[in-house]
Amino acid sequence: MTLHASALPVEAPSAFLGVTRSLTGKFWRDRLDARGAARALAIVQRHNLPEMLARVLAGRDVGIDAVADFLDPTIRKLMPDPHTVTDMETAAKRIADAAQRGEKVAIFGDYDVDGATSAALLAWHLRHCGLDPLIHIPDRLFEGYGPNTEAVRALAAKGATLLVTVDCGTTSIEPLLEAKKL
Repeated sequence: MTLHASALPVEAPSAFLGVTRSLTGKFWRDRLDARGAARALAIVQRHNLPEMLARVLAGRDVGIDAVADFLDPTIRKLMPDPHTVTDMETAAKRIADAAQRGEKVAIFGDYDVDGATSAALLAWHLRHCGLDPLIHIPDRLFEGYGPNTEAVRALAAKGATLLVTVDCGTTSIEPLLEAKKL
């Protein structure tokens, strides 16, 4: 007697959570490999979490030492060190000096969500330092992207002695040279 491969019994995968098939008849299978399952077990043991949560964390490649930060994130831990940005300390000192001297600060922001939010946040902080900053968000259709010479001149004409760009300006050489001159 000869058995064909199609006649051999198909080995069903082991049950996951005690369930072997879905309502539509598809096999339920464990998505974690042996290494993921071991990580989930270690998460349960070290952090005293429910097994299902530990399995989800392991499935998302959350390391055992990163579980607490993943489950209770803070902005301080998620944000990079601001001093890794070139000349950040110099810029922060210049802004602090402007605040102490009561200078007129102009904020030039981008017209997108992060640019407008950055401008609003910086303005909020400057107001808490007693300043009343000028804010300029360029009209995308008429001014384009980033600082432009006309806007820089207009801000200087309104008394700005410090121009801070947020979310723009890194390649705006001519307008920033004009700002430095003014």
